[in-house]
Amino acid sequence: MTYQALADAVLLLHFGIVLFVVLGLPAVIIGNRAGWAWVNQFAWRLAHLVAIVVVALQAWLGQYCPLTILESWLRVQAGGAGYTGSFIEHWLQSVLYYEAPLWVFATIYTAFGLMVAWAWWRYPPRSSK
Repeated sequence: MTYQALADAVLLLHFGIVLFVVLGLPAVIIGNRAGWAWVNQFAWRLAHLVAIVVVALQAWLGQYCPLTILESWLRVQAGGAGYTGSFIEHWLQSVLYYEAPLWVFATIYTAFGLMVAWAWWRYPPRSSK
């Protein structure tokens, strides 16, 4: 497998994790209102909570996600350009032409994390027996 293919695989994994974090919260809220039992499985909810906590902590500490670092390194090894910022900054700038300091993203991640914590309290997870 080439470095480019590995970088693309890391990008897809990273994108999947972003979707899991972002869409996980509406899934919990909508799923509870619709009666979907799977949205309250403890392991799923814990993974979701841990994921957003890690993202927010990394942002507040000024650290980039290890997946961003790995993908960027792989792209450089393949002869391309690596990221000059975080994964989210890169894609927001690419898609929306939006620039903001890292603290703005940290604040957004923290607010989202607080909403996930609220959903944990409002719709408590259930252990699967």
